[in-house]
Amino acid sequence: MSASGGTKAIVAALGANLAIAVAKFVAFLFSGSSSMLAESVHSLADSGNQGLLLLGGKKAEREATPQHPFGYGRERYIYAFLVSIVLFSVGGMFAVYEGYEKIKNPHPLDSWYWPVAVLVFAIIAEGFSFRTAIKESNVTRGKLSWNEFIRRAKAPELPVVLLEDFGALIGLVLALLGVGLAIGTGNGVWDGIGTLCIGILLIVIALILASETKSLLLGEAAGIDDVEKIKAALVDGDVVTGIIHMRTLHLGPEELLVAAKIAVQHDDTAGEVADAINSAETRIRAAVPIARVIYLEPDIYSAAAAEAGTNPAKGPGGDLEPSPATDPAH
Repeated sequence: MSASGGTKAIVAALGANLAIAVAKFVAFLFSGSSSMLAESVHSLADSGNQGLLLLGGKKAEREATPQHPFGYGRERYIYAFLVSIVLFSVGGMFAVYEGYEKIKNPHPLDSWYWPVAVLVFAIIAEGFSFRTAIKESNVTRGKLSWNEFIRRAKAPELPVVLLEDFGALIGLVLALLGVGLAIGTGNGVWDGIGTLCIGILLIVIALILASETKSLLLGEAAGIDDVEKIKAALVDGDVVTGIIHMRTLHLGPEELLVAAKIAVQHDDTAGEVADAINSAETRIRAAVPIARVIYLEPDIYSAAAAEAGTNPAKGPGGDLEPSPATDPAH
């Protein structure tokens, strides 16, 4: 997994969650707090999730094979999707069940100082992990808002860690409120309500993660900025006079497939076209380094035929895609 994949953020989150899970479970044993049990399972599930992300990154590094000629880059998407399933089932559904049981059969908390102390420690540790994830994300986020970054990021690890850490912090606050109200009122129902809220929160975050990673699994095109860079790099204004149509697809977070039908002059020789294609590929890779798989098909564009709707070289959109470097009609 590359540095952009957020390995540092994953390792920081893994270390924090393992320590927090142990502390929360100890607090549950001493206090009997259902919020602490739900939170310990939540942290344990998060630890497993970070392990899945690391495993997915490792598997994605395998070389391409005849059966998988485009490599294994999408392994990272598969494991990120598994994270959402684990978060939903192990974290969210367990917490909802535990919260319901505690509301149905409430009992006062014992040794209340244990859960309070552990929750304060957990908030500090999760805050450190969240800060690391934010710092790593800012390297690639640019001017995007956080919502846009989570929706557009092609590397799934950072959005997953960001949402997990954010959900963990909110969950810890909910647990602290539930425990605090249970202590103050002597009514254990509040502890169950806090647990139920944690479960609902985790389910919502899991559904968001599932939606975003499903889109990546189905196959997403390059970002708008990269598409514009590729279009500008394709046309040289000499042999390649325009783009008839173009498609891009992420084979993985750091690997992009580019397929385009390009317009050339009718009197260009085969050698000139071949040289122009090679030069175009070089320009594309210089402009967008992750464009590693490129297929370019030359064709002759006829403006008159395009207007009549009979040009077989027309793309799905019907017209030659405009290029700032040249007028394709000439």
